[in-house]
Amino acid sequence: MNRKKLFFAIIFLGVLVFANAQEKFVVYFDNNKYDLSKTEQSKFDKWILENKTSKILSITGSTDEVGSSGYNDTLSQKRVNTIYSFVNGKIKIRNDFKTISLGEKGATSKNKAENRKAIIHYILEKDLAKENEILGITQVKAESQIIQEEEIIPIEEEAMHFPEVATLQDKIELSTKGTLIRLNDINFHINTFAIMPKSKTTIMDLVRILDKYPKIKIEIQGHICCVDKDVKNLSLDRAKQVKRILVYEGINERRIKVKGFGVSKPKYEIPEKSEFEAAQNRRVEIMILDK
Repeated sequence: MNRKKLFFAIIFLGVLVFANAQEKFVVYFDNNKYDLSKTEQSKFDKWILENKTSKILSITGSTDEVGSSGYNDTLSQKRVNTIYSFVNGKIKIRNDFKTISLGEKGATSKNKAENRKAIIHYILEKDLAKENEILGITQVKAESQIIQEEEIIPIEEEAMHFPEVATLQDKIELSTKGTLIRLNDINFHINTFAIMPKSKTTIMDLVRILDKYPKIKIEIQGHICCVDKDVKNLSLDRAKQVKRILVYEGINERRIKVKGFGVSKPKYEIPEKSEFEAAQNRRVEIMILDK
């Protein structure tokens, strides 16, 4: 299995634990488009009419490999948004509904047209009575009632007084449980969770460190700036996107948690007075959970 197919499998198996009782419906898009052709729209409308009593679990978007990875991440998210806009209010959607933007990482076919798609995973009405069993979450919930997670008190990076020249590896090596460390140079395309290519160096540095120290567990924390409220939960989506890349690069997903704080923990008061203050608020941090 090549890396792209492996990534595709990890995303779906890790996020939703797919089972045979789940159904899927696929719609395809024209090149560089996120609206549906008349043929695909007709097919989609028919599916909606036939599934008014079903329940949607997730919508996943992907693209072919033409264009930059940042552009493709954004395009696949727009495809997800298009499909969601049509089903919202018409078909039941699970409370922990997932939208997944794979971009070109979802390109598993040699035929480019087959990669320009969105996939809806859903459960038919006849299977809703055993919904949790199908998703494999019944046992997880039972265990969570017995085992209480240890509360970790966060330690701000400034309180650690790291040396001025400390690298990311230096900071992680010097950290204790609860230490917060900012991931510098992690940037996203505006109002999306599509990561800019220049962020690759920092992410790959983190991959290298986590690979070197396999006992380290982290929580990726997303923060945004410049607004009163994180209406679209963008901070969480950005944290999830960083995790997806780490998992794609071979880091065990069980070592990584994610959390989005929106604008609840700004470094500077909102509205920010300068781009510097906005950049400080608009950040991705990791918290050391275990070493």
